[in-house]
Amino acid sequence: MFDVEWGSVSLVDAERRLLANALLDFSNERFVLLSESCIPIYNFPTVYKYLIRSEYSFVESYDEPTRYGRGRYNRKMLPEIHLYQWRKGSQWFEIQRDLAVYVVSDTKYYTIFKKYCRPACYPDEHYIPTYLNMFHGSLNSNRSVTWVDWSAGGPHPATYSGVNITEDFIQSIRNNGTQCSYNSEMTSRCYLFARKFAPSALVPLLSLTSTVMEF
Repeated sequence: MFDVEWGSVSLVDAERRLLANALLDFSNERFVLLSESCIPIYNFPTVYKYLIRSEYSFVESYDEPTRYGRGRYNRKMLPEIHLYQWRKGSQWFEIQRDLAVYVVSDTKYYTIFKKYCRPACYPDEHYIPTYLNMFHGSLNSNRSVTWVDWSAGGPHPATYSGVNITEDFIQSIRNNGTQCSYNSEMTSRCYLFARKFAPSALVPLLSLTSTVMEF
């Protein structure tokens, strides 16, 4: 057993161990990291087809020119990692097999992050986004397939409980007006999963499985 501590490199360690174990099954081609507060907003065949047909992975990797992005960069990472290469993104990613192999096999840049990315630098928000940006950006869509509501502001997204769960709410996540690129074409289906949902949302969500979710 390994202890995992929020905000520390142990989260990246856990991600890499999960990927390494999943890679042992050679039939696995796509790898999705979700939390216990995430839910699918489409059924499995829809999610599977969307991911397996995608030419790109789905990892947020963007330049954040504030203290929450560039401000977390440590100049001691030079000359291997420059500020212009520094990226931020959500921990909840989806990557194809080749990229998973690259992430698991990397030792050089992981070691730099382990040494120099400490609070208020959070490795789980910067390591994979920066590493992919530096070497494999052409294989990444630079977006997430997990919807999250940050509209209230603050360090944590909105959490939805059982009273929030309705058919209209799920449809509003699916059809929220967002347009995104999918295999070089524009689509309105940008999200496959959503967060954050409290345990009390489980029963209401199960009541929608046959109608809205089509499980």
